[in-house]
Amino acid sequence: MSGDHASLPVAARVRRLEERLIEAGLTSDAELDSAVASFLDNASPTNGARVVARAWTDDGFRARLLDDANSALHELGLSMGGGLQEQRLKVVENTPTAHNVIVCTLCSCYPLALLGPSPSWYKYEAYRSGVVRDPRGVLAEFGLHLDEDVTITVWDSSAETRYMVLPRRPDGTGGRGEAELAELVTREGLIGTAAV
Repeated sequence: MSGDHASLPVAARVRRLEERLIEAGLTSDAELDSAVASFLDNASPTNGARVVARAWTDDGFRARLLDDANSALHELGLSMGGGLQEQRLKVVENTPTAHNVIVCTLCSCYPLALLGPSPSWYKYEAYRSGVVRDPRGVLAEFGLHLDEDVTITVWDSSAETRYMVLPRRPDGTGGRGEAELAELVTREGLIGTAAV
């Protein structure tokens, strides 16, 4: 299956719904385009970085984020909206003995609101199949070499559920505030293909 969602049955249903809403006078093409543009303007990896920095500095928030990520996002004024319904977000935490990486094996489902537009390689078949088959090898291709005793878990995103990695906080950052910590977080770290 390709990343071309325009040919999927759900795309046809969305088009019909849009047409009905416009015909009923509830919205217009311009309003729909504006809503999409606004969502995309606010979709950025800085959102995910803010979430991670808060989790690194606030143990209560970290626990809530791991338990119910969508509710924790609302505390920061963020959401996984942008569609007809809010997508479920599951945040998975890297530890000294466990590393997580996300993929969408069917297409390119991705937490756009928190990570911004996906990197081109995220959609490539080589990444999508390779990270499932040989996660350690694919991560090494990204320059991330993990010890053999580190367990790697690959999380497969879907239309209903998106994943984001909570990277390990770098050593020596104990005195830094949230803004400084957020600057350390990369999109690749939130996907799990890089350490922070």
